[in-house]
Amino acid sequence: MTAPASGEHRYEVRSRTERYAGRIFSVVTDEVTMPGGRVAPRDYVRHVGAVGVVALDDEGRVVLIRQYRHPVGRMLWELPAGLVDVAGEALPAAALRELGEEVDLTADRVDLLVDLHTSPGASTELIRIFLARQLAEVPVADRHERRDEEADLEVVRVDLDRAVEMVLAGEITNAACVAGVLAAARARDADWVPLRPADAPLPG
Repeated sequence: MTAPASGEHRYEVRSRTERYAGRIFSVVTDEVTMPGGRVAPRDYVRHVGAVGVVALDDEGRVVLIRQYRHPVGRMLWELPAGLVDVAGEALPAAALRELGEEVDLTADRVDLLVDLHTSPGASTELIRIFLARQLAEVPVADRHERRDEEADLEVVRVDLDRAVEMVLAGEITNAACVAGVLAAARARDADWVPLRPADAPLPG
C-alpha cells in the first residue's frame, strides 16, 4: 500500500477477524482508525487476483466468450480470464494460459492494456488485462479439456467497434470485459501508444 502523503490520515488496521477462508477468497472484518479517532469495522473479500485477455485478431475482431455466472444467474459476455492461482506464475504467462484453456489460442505478442479494481468498496480483487495479438490456434491434440461452466462456453469473434457498441448498449456488463474492450478501442485509436509492457509493475 502506498504511504499517505504528509498531512493525510493513516488508516491503520487495529485488528482483523477472518470470517471465511476458501481457495479463491476469504472474508474478513478489519477494525480501522478513521479521521477524528473513531475505529470502524470494514467487511470485505480478500481475493487472489485475476488476469484477462483482449485477444485481437488480424481483422480487428476481439474474441469474446459467453459463460454462465451463477451469482447473477445468467450468461454473460466476457473476456478469456482466470485466477492468479498458480504459484510462481508470471501474470503474462497466466494470461496466455487462460487464452489457451478457454478459447484454444496462443499469441506471439502480449502487451499490458489496463489494471482494474473490480469492486474496491468490497473486495481486494485486482484484474490485470492484457492485449494479445498475432494469434494462432492451439493444435487440437494439445487443447485443454473444459469442464463445468467452461464446457458450455460460446466463443465468438466480434469487430472491436461492435464490441464497444455492445458495452454502451448494456449487452456487455462484465466489468473486466467493459474495461478491456473500451481500453483496447482507445489504444487502437491512439496507434497503440498507451500500451504498457506486459511485465509493468502492479499499481500501488
